[in-house]
Amino acid sequence: MTGKPNHLGEYLRARRELVTPEQAGLTDLGGRRVPGLRREEVAMLAGISVDYYLRLERGRDRNPSVQVLESIARVLHLDDEQTTYLLGLGADKPRRTRRRPRTETVPAHTVNLVSTLAHPAFVEGRYFDILAANPLATALSPRLSVGSNQLLDLFLNPAEQSLHLDWDGTTACYAASLRQSVGTDTDDHRFIELIGELSLASPRFRALWNRHDVRTQRPTSVPFAHPQVGEIRLHRERLTISGTDGITLVIYHADAGSADAEKLALLGSSLAPGAGDLDENLTVRYGHSGGHG
Repeated sequence: MTGKPNHLGEYLRARRELVTPEQAGLTDLGGRRVPGLRREEVAMLAGISVDYYLRLERGRDRNPSVQVLESIARVLHLDDEQTTYLLGLGADKPRRTRRRPRTETVPAHTVNLVSTLAHPAFVEGRYFDILAANPLATALSPRLSVGSNQLLDLFLNPAEQSLHLDWDGTTACYAASLRQSVGTDTDDHRFIELIGELSLASPRFRALWNRHDVRTQRPTSVPFAHPQVGEIRLHRERLTISGTDGITLVIYHADAGSADAEKLALLGSSLAPGAGDLDENLTVRYGHSGGHG
């Protein structure tokens, strides 16, 4: 057995442990020492030998056929995106070692664009580092400022955790998106340091990372509990910046004419010179000062 990372085996094992016998159409007779399906059950349901499946999980066969992987994906209830990820792990293609730049650079025209947008907007790197941000993004969350890392803040910073009303869903999304972004390119020093710090400090992150969930972030709406404007739901758009290696522009916006849009406009107006205190404006407009609602 070689000393190479066994990404395929790790993924198969993690996903196998998430499928119950009932979900696989089997009768659970008890006496299980581990959660999920046994290796021999996966092999039987996928129509392959137990010995061959063992070789896959243990990294002794790294180039299974597409048909075998698709059969296993069906047994493990993988969706299309997860199946694509699995096929990529088992692809018979040499990996070209490529040294990534030590710093991620945002194109100047993108920085200018972010500064002109009338919505909270920021640029994030491959590992969710904040590379550029406009004042409205920082007003939405002080952690959305250059030099911060969204993963570290989301999992480790209580102030950022309290900002997200759906913290469980948001953390699951970010962990799965990180694994999708990185794929098998896990020898990057930034990645190693980030995963190490999060795994040591956050039980939530450890649990999510061990699931091996894979998901691309899609347009969605995010509910916030802002300390000044209260509860506000914003739509999040993520746009890939062409000519870069995984750098993304993120924009939050509200439905036109909605209460959320009014709160966002109030947050923006507080940034204007001589705008005065936001809490005073809230008292005039809503009859209270800050808080939720």
